[in-house]
Amino acid sequence: MDFRTRLQTWLPKLVLAPSLASTLVFVYGFIVFTVYLSFTNSTILPSYDLVGWHNYWRLFQLPTWTIAVKNLAIFASLYIAICIAIGLGLAIFLDQKIRGEGMLRPIYLYPMALSFIVTGTAWKWLLDPGIGIEHTMHLWGWTSFHFNWIKTSQYAIYTVVLAAVWQTSGFVMAMFLAGLRGIDNEILKAAQIDGASNWNLYRRIIIPQLRPAFLSAFVILAHLAVKSYDLVVALTGGGPGRATELPATFMYSYTFTRNEMGVGAASAVIMLMTIAAIMVPYLYAELKEPK
Repeated sequence: MDFRTRLQTWLPKLVLAPSLASTLVFVYGFIVFTVYLSFTNSTILPSYDLVGWHNYWRLFQLPTWTIAVKNLAIFASLYIAICIAIGLGLAIFLDQKIRGEGMLRPIYLYPMALSFIVTGTAWKWLLDPGIGIEHTMHLWGWTSFHFNWIKTSQYAIYTVVLAAVWQTSGFVMAMFLAGLRGIDNEILKAAQIDGASNWNLYRRIIIPQLRPAFLSAFVILAHLAVKSYDLVVALTGGGPGRATELPATFMYSYTFTRNEMGVGAASAVIMLMTIAAIMVPYLYAELKEPK
């Protein structure tokens, strides 16, 4: 091969090499290092003295970790279910070829353009009884109105769900809308000619064909729920008390505040395994699906 041909062959590899090397070192390399730290007695600084499964045993004995896992179960189940329900509803609404669809789509999608820190801060102001909705209602004369969920341990986790759903449901809507627009109109016309009602049309034909969109939405929302950190920190700080503590905030607290790096690394590995349990079957199914 002449020099130009060799250059055309090697140039893409040379361009991608720095990114590939950085990913291997700063993503997968640190994942391996975190797994290693979870088996050591690391405290404020990394230690290389192995202690076996001790950190994992300690982790599951901690009441704080139990609270974080229970909060995650509540948050993730409500977050995923409500986002999918609202996203599907909005997608069906926009699929009716309504006037102003081009304006409504970016309005629904706009929250996803914000960072979770911005979302958490904005909803913290909105839900604060002293300056938010409750205060506004009192100024308007509705003095009996009370909405202090963010200050109440029993309901604080639901304010995190509320903020997360507001930010992500528009993105789920876009996924379902793309799926709806990809359905063959000939199938729908044939069903309508056969006398199928709109309810049966959606129940028996349209929604079953949205299975890939449902699966993709579930995977994305589940991994966002597991690694939720910045939204919780900005909105509630994990409080009141431990009412909104999640595994991600637990991991940060034990690693960098309580100087229990070994326990923090163990919790990070558990989170990684949870996400892997969601992602690996999905990727396997995608690779096996015939094109």
